[in-house]
Order: sequence, then structure tokens, then C-alpha cells
Amino acid sequence: MTAQDYQHEIDAARLLRRSLDRAGAEKLLLALLEGELPAEFRRAALFEMALVTQEQKQYSRAQQILAQYLKLYPQDPTVPEVLLRQGLIFRQMGAYNTAIAKFYAVMNGALGLKLEQFDYYQRLVLLAQTEIADTYYMQGKFTEAADFYGRLLKQTSPALNRVQIHFKLVHCLAGLGRHTDVITQCEQFFEKNPEAAETPELRFVCARSLKQIGRSGEALRHVLQLLESQDGTAQANPENWRYWQQRAGNDIANQLYLEGDYLNALEIYNHLAALSADAAWQLPVWYQIGLIYERLLQPGKAVEKFDAILAREKETASAGAAPSLKTLVEMARWRKGQIAWQGRIELDVQALRLTPVVSAGTNIVHHAKP
Repeated sequence: MTAQDYQHEIDAARLLRRSLDRAGAEKLLLALLEGELPAEFRRAALFEMALVTQEQKQYSRAQQILAQYLKLYPQDPTVPEVLLRQGLIFRQMGAYNTAIAKFYAVMNGALGLKLEQFDYYQRLVLLAQTEIADTYYMQGKFTEAADFYGRLLKQTSPALNRVQIHFKLVHCLAGLGRHTDVITQCEQFFEKNPEAAETPELRFVCARSLKQIGRSGEALRHVLQLLESQDGTAQANPENWRYWQQRAGNDIANQLYLEGDYLNALEIYNHLAALSADAAWQLPVWYQIGLIYERLLQPGKAVEKFDAILAREKETASAGAAPSLKTLVEMARWRKGQIAWQGRIELDVQALRLTPVVSAGTNIVHHAKP
């Protein structure tokens, strides 16, 4: 075979891997590696085989291939990339400390690259630092991860995915309970990345931190801003926005309700009810609104909400409806009955207060005292 033939075979294997025909790619690469393959093409075939086995989740085998690669080509300029790949595979295997050691080795190995490869070196170092931060993040080691993410954000390289790094930094701070820092970082994120897909989730995180430190009014503002959002990002990814709108609204509204802040809770629940007409979502929200009207001593409005639930009882009886929805309907019916009963009791009490009582042996008329 000629050099052109070898390259053609390797390119064909790469194409098979990318089209998810990994078995076909492996068969082609094995045939190459078992033959008398020139060193340059053996190197490319070995690396491609490592990728195939990694994607097949044969992690130990992939590590063996990469170790063989490093032994055969210790001075090759691609060594830092191979070390990075080893680190990623060790992380997939759950060997986090070994993975971090490999990522540090990437940075050390990159130092030996030639001056004309500086940009390549810089990208590798930043990538290794990002992977170290991500590895700590995956383990829940938020102090270490936050330190790395913070340092990365000080870099000016366009190669950095600053949105994702900032997003993960906020989550680290939230995990550490550093609520003031969470709020500060969120405000910076919203200012720099107003159209980011991560914005709705961070609105939720920010609102929770504000609530935790007693700034309920600001938490409410963030939730309402999220619920009322109609900008381009919300329209581009409506499912993601709807999820965080529902989660953030439900979380904060429930807290406000438990704290007795019924008016603010009512405002959020009314927004939540408008997010979806699906019975599984809307009926529980209506039920909460009914409870709030009861707490606000507005039984007429409470009954209206319970009646609205009962009017959709057929939807809860369908084969796909959750049993909890049927229970909700029964609870709405019971609460409506309770309101009616209380109304009758109050009328009876009022009637007693107005009933005249004549004292024996006298014509003086008294009224029953309340």
C-alpha cells in the first residue's frame, strides 16, 4: 500500500466512527495496525483506535492504547493532547485524582512546545485548567472548583467558554451557601449575557439566594421577570424557559405561602397558572389560589377556583391522568363544601344574634349578646 492508501484507510475509519459505525471503524483500524504500518500512520491509527474504544466505553482498553502511544512517541507534539484524552477517560472511569494529575501533566507537557506553537500551548493550558475545574465540580468540591473558575474568568482568551464557566461558578457559590456572592455574580452574568440560554436557571438560583438572606422583594422581582419574559431567548428555547419558569415560580410561591405572604404568593401563582393549560400543571396551581383566597377571607373567589377545577373533572378521569389529579378534584370538592358549611354556620350565628329574648314577668325586650 502507498502512503495515500494508508491515509485513505485512516480517513475512512474516522468517517465510520463519526457516523457511529464504531464496529466498522475498529475492524478497519485493526487491519491496519496488524500490518506493517509506517510510524506516521501507526500514530494516527492508534489515536483513532483510542477514540473508538473510548466511545464504546471500553475505557481500560482505551487507556492501554494511549499508554502505548506515549511509549512509542514520547517527543511527539501531540503528547499534551494524548494526556488530556487520558485525563478525560480517567474521569469517565471515576478516577478523579488520576484525571486531575493528567490535566496537570498537560500543562507541564505544553511548556516544552516550541515558541511558534504558543497559541496552541495557551489553548491546551486553558483547556486543562477548565477540565480540572470541571472535575472538582463533578465531585461537589465547590471550593476548589470556584477557585479555578474564578481564575479562568480573569483570562482574556477568546478560546474560553466564558458563559459556561461563569454559570458553573455561580452554582459552586450556591453550593457553598455564599448567597451574597451568588447574587453579585448573577447580576454580572445577566449584564454580560442577557441572551444566554443559562439565564432562566440563574434567575431561579439568584431568587433562592435572595430569599435565603431575607431579600424577599428582590427575589419576587427576579421570579416575576422570569415569568413575564418574552424575549428572543425564551422564544428560541421555550421548553427550557418554561421549565425554569415553573420551577422558580413554584418554589418561591410555596415559600411565600408558608410564610403567610399571601398577596405576593397569589401574584406568582396567577402567573404560573397562565404558563400552561395542561390539567396536570394548571389544576394544582388553581387549588393553591383557592387556598389563598380562603386565607384572605374571600370565600366567593375561592369557590370560583374550586368550581373551575371541578368543571375539568373529566380530564382527570382519563386513562393517562395521574391519580393525584383525581385526589385534587376531591379535595377541591371538599373545600367547596367546607366553605358552604361555614357560610351556613355564620348565617345561623347571625340569626341568633338578631333573635329577641323576652324576660319572664316583664315586657322589656333584650337581644342576645354576641
